[in-house]
Amino acid sequence: MFRTVLVANRGEIARRIVRGCRTLGLATVAVYSEADRDAPHVKDADRAVLLGPAPARESYLDAERLLRAAREARLTFIGPSPEAIRAMGDKPQARRRMGAAGVPIVPGSAEPVGDAEAAARIAAEIGYPVILKAAAGGGGIGMAKVADATALAAALATATRRAQSAFGNGQVYVERYLEAPRHVEVQVFGDSKGTIVHLHERECSIQRRHQKLIEESPAPNLDARTKRGLTEAALAGARAIGYVNAGTLEFLVDAQGGFYFLEMNTRLQVEHPVTEEVTGFDLVAAQLRVAAGEPLPFTQDRIEPRGAAIEVRVYAEDPKSFLPSPGAITRLTLPSGAGIRVESGVVEGSVVSVHYDPLLFKLIAHGSDRGQALERLTRALDACVVEGVKTTLPLLRTIAAHPEFRRGRVHTQMVEQGAFHG
Repeated sequence: MFRTVLVANRGEIARRIVRGCRTLGLATVAVYSEADRDAPHVKDADRAVLLGPAPARESYLDAERLLRAAREARLTFIGPSPEAIRAMGDKPQARRRMGAAGVPIVPGSAEPVGDAEAAARIAAEIGYPVILKAAAGGGGIGMAKVADATALAAALATATRRAQSAFGNGQVYVERYLEAPRHVEVQVFGDSKGTIVHLHERECSIQRRHQKLIEESPAPNLDARTKRGLTEAALAGARAIGYVNAGTLEFLVDAQGGFYFLEMNTRLQVEHPVTEEVTGFDLVAAQLRVAAGEPLPFTQDRIEPRGAAIEVRVYAEDPKSFLPSPGAITRLTLPSGAGIRVESGVVEGSVVSVHYDPLLFKLIAHGSDRGQALERLTRALDACVVEGVKTTLPLLRTIAAHPEFRRGRVHTQMVEQGAFHG
């Protein structure tokens, strides 16, 4: 096992990784921008290195600055191989690789489209509506739904511009737009000995702007046949690229139980705590051990779900418009109690910057079944107090109380269709 870990991230996930390192007796080094000089993740670590100015591209996303911060003679990357990251980071390539491995994919273009004419040909073949996606993208950035041919050229220009701005790569591809699907993902984990396992599924359908608000495991109302198909497809996809360390394969599931590969995230997901709660395994510790060359500390037959867990993401956003709400947090009260876990990137007095994702904290509730997890979540949400900035707490409370959500009848377009307003 190595002695020191540089955590190349910020906010709540950086604090979670620092905590995981401590459990294994490892020293930690935080990195920070000028805007994050007093951030909690900086204070949590044993040492900290200034990367640069506030803009993420000049600090957290600057690979050369990060490498200079890791002034070690020997470096071990904690995560999948560069080849796996490249293969899955290029979305059209990822679609081709998964299709070749027998994983169902959404109908669409095999390559990025070069112009509006090429996009129109693909759209006519697969049928409207379609969705344009950034080839190098993720997190919903650069996506654009197109209802018909008249809107395609303008949407393509906008998607290309946003993709170039966000990822430094303006390439865009076309997929069929699925109406009201579920978004279900499968956590996978591989080691350098050739073992690959899944840690069951997570439901991630409650979203805004293609970004998740609520995640839970197990996925409610998912029949055994569909779940088996999803987990088998996820393992096949991971094996096809010789995947090592933690990763997630994401799928869209239609009303008939058919499912389609969406993308693979080659990292530890924001929603990993729900998987930890229902399996009992520490995924951060497992990442560290696997990166050190050790075998996975769990085998497939030991990964049995226990109860249910639900996570909500609390953002500093207007809960109606989802516009960011920067500013200082003047009061912060977070819940505790049986079955409650909080992963926070802020403390009272923290300043929410305009430069970064406005996620404040994650609230996770675990119970013996979904009903108990929901009741614990509801009480915990009511106990949360955040003053000084607007947050998504009012919306999350409304969703948690909504009859359709409580029945587990969800799909990805519920928020944008106004299901939880009025």
